Amino acid sequence: MLFQVYGDNAVYQWIGWILVFCCLIGANELARRTKTGGIIAFLVVPAILTVYFVTIYTAAAMGADWALSNPTYVHMTSWFHYAKLYAATAGCIGFMALKYQWGSIGKSEWFKCFPFVIVAINILIAVVSDFESAIRAWGTTWVSTEGVTLMGGWHNVFNGVAGLLNIACMTGWFGIYVSKKKQDMLWPDMTWVFIVAYDLWNFCYTYNCLPTHSWYCGLALLLAPTVANAIWNKGGWIQNRANTLAIWCMFAQVFPMFQDYSVFSTQSVNNPNVNLTVSIIALVANVLALGYILIRAKKQGVNPWTHEVFKGTKDYEQAIARAE
Repeated sequence: MLFQVYGDNAVYQWIGWILVFCCLIGANELARRTKTGGIIAFLVVPAILTVYFVTIYTAAAMGADWALSNPTYVHMTSWFHYAKLYAATAGCIGFMALKYQWGSIGKSEWFKCFPFVIVAINILIAVVSDFESAIRAWGTTWVSTEGVTLMGGWHNVFNGVAGLLNIACMTGWFGIYVSKKKQDMLWPDMTWVFIVAYDLWNFCYTYNCLPTHSWYCGLALLLAPTVANAIWNKGGWIQNRANTLAIWCMFAQVFPMFQDYSVFSTQSVNNPNVNLTVSIIALVANVLALGYILIRAKKQGVNPWTHEVFKGTKDYEQAIARAE
């Protein structure tokens, strides 16, 4: 098994997983369907949380007991969590600018490459974290600032490389569209080929570097946008992913006890052989995805990053049919 989902808390762990999955899907729908929902979720709430975070750390630096014992301060101290939260939120805001064509930026052709840039940044943040574990504790373990035991080794290297390849698997950087109902920013060329490769890589990242959170942020959080894209929001995967990621990061940053010390907490097995196996699967998936993309691009005689290469495929045609 990948996770320690057994014993007295197993029922709560499954209930927690189902709740996270369903709530993320619901929150994404509220945020994407209306401009007001998006503004509240990705402008108002992050602004309030920023004040909250600054207040906590300022008070902690002054020695205030309430701040020093605050769950966010004690359990969510890693640079990664804050980098991920604000990078994901920046993505959501940029996607809304494109979707609603805010100002000259939202209407400009050059800004259509923003989704590629922000997703690449998000991937690189995780890649750096994987390589950090490899450097800190090759063949052994190290304890993060949050007290989590992490292993370093080839699994980090393999998955770090998979992440770099995953960036190259994003095709048609300028092929960004708006749905007819103005509810979604669409990237039709981001088909199942990329989504599967990304999900495997990102799950492996969480499994390697967030072993106490991976049950939720490595499974529920990844499946929520993927299911939405597959069933009712074709072409909107990257928007779904950014929305759910930002919302989850906000929740986890304020309520770390849900994952870290409650009946819902779920650990991975933290076995180096399991980590290595998952990492190899992620690397192979991304090698195959990039190879397939390059073959399609060569047959079509196009640059896969400046041109769309999946035209004619079922995924692409279903997504582009939703565009204006």
